[in-house]
Amino acid sequence: MKPYYQDDLVTLFHGDCLEVTDWLEADVLVTDPPYGISYQSGGMSNATVPQKDTINNDDTADVRDRVVELWGDKPALVFGSWRIERPKNVRHRLIWYKEKALPGMRATPWYNADEEIYVLGSGFVGKPEQNVLTTKTRQDGAAGLVARTGHPTPKPVYLIERLISKCPEGLIADPFAGSGSTLIAARNLNRRAIGIELEEKYCEGIALALSQQAFDFGGLE
Repeated sequence: MKPYYQDDLVTLFHGDCLEVTDWLEADVLVTDPPYGISYQSGGMSNATVPQKDTINNDDTADVRDRVVELWGDKPALVFGSWRIERPKNVRHRLIWYKEKALPGMRATPWYNADEEIYVLGSGFVGKPEQNVLTTKTRQDGAAGLVARTGHPTPKPVYLIERLISKCPEGLIADPFAGSGSTLIAARNLNRRAIGIELEEKYCEGIALALSQQAFDFGGLE
């Protein structure tokens, strides 16, 4: 299949990652798959327009689990939710703490301000640090990352850069490219990366960001 976008470091394909399997030749998996929680955003994409985005294949964790199975025992960092059983063979769990998370539309005593990141395989490098990774970038609201990227569940690029900085050498794979954070972070670190994205509208956004040399989603706060 011809790439949707390609430069010296990044290759992006538009398609289903279970059918377009070039990513399986990579060395490290860094991805944000459907969690299996039937996600529906309830925030605001801008000051006036309500946003009700959903995630494809998010009714169950079957697609995530199939990707992890195909990947085997190679090193992987996989985002996920405590609401669903974790993937098999998780060696460690990281916590992404979103310091500026908003409570959303529902009035409850508590609201979520974190997500899990599962560590699979081995070979990760770098000095030891705590497993809680904090970001201050606002996800929601008119100036938030959702509105800026056009994706309902974007990840700050500098968060992904922190993760990739501890990955072993080699080609980075993201079979659920989404807003493109993994591909941009890999490029920022001069790492080769390959991504697959099912929805063409997100492929367009990734290609635009890469072609315009957009170096960050979220800032370095």
